[in-house]
Amino acid sequence: MIIFCKNFKRLSIFISKKMNSNSLCTVAVCQFTASRSKDANLIIVKRLIDEARKNNANMIFLPEATDFITSDKSEAHRLAESLEGQLVSEYKTVAKKYNVWLSVGGFHEKIGENKMYNTHILIDNTGNIKSVYRKIHLFDVSIPEKNINLKESKSCTPGFEIVPPVETPAGMLALSVCYDVRFPEISLIQRKMGAHILTYPSAFTTSTGAAHWEILLRARAIENQCYVIAAAQYGQHNEKRTSYGQSMIIDPWGEVISQCPKYNEMFPTDESVAVAEIDLETINRIQQEMPVQSHRRHDIYNLSLLANTVETWNDGKPYHFADKLIPSSTVFYQSQYCFAFTNIRCVVPGHVLVSTLRRVPRLVDLNQEEIADLFQTVIKIQKAMELEHNAESSTICVQDGKYAGQTIPQVHVHILPRKQNDFNRNDDIYLELAKHDSDGAQLFRSSEEMSKEAEKLRTYFSI
Repeated sequence: MIIFCKNFKRLSIFISKKMNSNSLCTVAVCQFTASRSKDANLIIVKRLIDEARKNNANMIFLPEATDFITSDKSEAHRLAESLEGQLVSEYKTVAKKYNVWLSVGGFHEKIGENKMYNTHILIDNTGNIKSVYRKIHLFDVSIPEKNINLKESKSCTPGFEIVPPVETPAGMLALSVCYDVRFPEISLIQRKMGAHILTYPSAFTTSTGAAHWEILLRARAIENQCYVIAAAQYGQHNEKRTSYGQSMIIDPWGEVISQCPKYNEMFPTDESVAVAEIDLETINRIQQEMPVQSHRRHDIYNLSLLANTVETWNDGKPYHFADKLIPSSTVFYQSQYCFAFTNIRCVVPGHVLVSTLRRVPRLVDLNQEEIADLFQTVIKIQKAMELEHNAESSTICVQDGKYAGQTIPQVHVHILPRKQNDFNRNDDIYLELAKHDSDGAQLFRSSEEMSKEAEKLRTYFSI
């Protein structure tokens, strides 16, 4: 362990005993106490990156809420920035200057006026964003006896996608954030997608940290036979929030190979860096010695992922919707078996359609995988449309066959966000839906209007 003194603040560097000159890739986790000041936090981040780079780190990992931590919701929205903002530009510049990959483990990403994501950004050594993950599990937990009362959903919108692992100098890297560590399904899917390294930038509370932090991280490493890298916030941010710390790097056997201190109010020094090596041969050896993946009983159980493949959507070609063609510009989501697109005639604002990719007229014509994928996608789209239109209810409708009102002979689902008193009689929506495709009904929307809406909706799902 090497101790440096800087500006009357002790900055600790913790180096794994396993490090050697033949290291495949050296990584570092950074730990500090973020405040409400973005400028002050950025100064600390630059200092930590400088120290990590001096210790040969090629990839540097920062904790959740690297940009700021505040207890005031309105202030959080005011301080939040888009990915095109000044602060992300600073992170890109630092990554390029030091020639390092940079994981900004938690960034308040502003989307429009009222929405904000908790976003994990991965920046390469040329200053380009390589991947973006928006936290899908929000920490809404109240345990008064442990002095825990946090409701992340009051300020943040949940993400909608597990992003594929990204190739990096250390191997295939998978992105998550903090509370996601309690949901092993994510890491199992990421491992299935080829991940070598799982990341959990965090700001664990002191109570939950003492009880579960190390146990959860080591469990994710062991069950997936992957490295786990977890940068964490440390110390007291304000009168309402104190973070546990103990940033750590764990090998695929579950051994902690480098770590920073746990929170100790008697030792409030907040800045530290833990450095270790990532060796893919270790992963290969452990996976060969105990081939857990090949022992999984896929004939009994399995995990499936609704994959949003925006980069390859039909290669820009129109989608078939029975005898009609749907421009790809109006499609905002695609899974393995279906796609979602904006509607040419809307009964209510936000009225969208989800159709099967395969051209079949009735639900009974679908196989079990297609049925499961269709309705899981419908729920996913429903949540996004309710958020977009500030709705708390939806009408979900399938007109299965021409005598049920189906005018396009291909299985599709109508999703209509609902608001209080949007119809004089609630069930009138079905009358409007039944005639919405008839002559003299709602006017056709322009392709420009539909494409513009689709572009906006893609922000809920795409990188």
